[in-house]
Amino acid sequence: MTIRRILLGVTAAIGTFVGLWAAAWPASFYDAFPGLGRMWIAVDGPFNEHLIRDVGALYLALAAASVAAAFTRGPEAGQVVGVAWTVFGLPHLIYHATQFGGMPFIDVIGNIIGLGGSLLLGIVLMLPGPRAAHPQSTRIDNEKEITT
Repeated sequence: MTIRRILLGVTAAIGTFVGLWAAAWPASFYDAFPGLGRMWIAVDGPFNEHLIRDVGALYLALAAASVAAAFTRGPEAGQVVGVAWTVFGLPHLIYHATQFGGMPFIDVIGNIIGLGGSLLLGIVLMLPGPRAAHPQSTRIDNEKEITT
């Protein structure tokens, strides 16, 4: 299993966890995300079921793209998925980084690690894959080149 496939698996897990919770149980997501007694969404304004379900659908779409890319050959599909996670993740992180307000320090750290981590995964996925070894050439009698 390649590193890229592992990273795609991690992004698929993130997208599935957040996406299913938000899309299927928006009120619970609003009240209790990220879990473990912490509350990051409800402190940011009134409940909007439509918005929460849309966010869930976005995360599920990113998860589906990650899964699809994990089953392709070559790095290109994973790189495209990395672009999508990065384009989503950068403004998401910037918004939350400017809204910490009176959030407890542990929640600030959790936001930075969670959102920064998924952004970093997207950036790493965008990187080119290892270069394939070029076939060696050998010369024969009358200077014709053949590939071995």
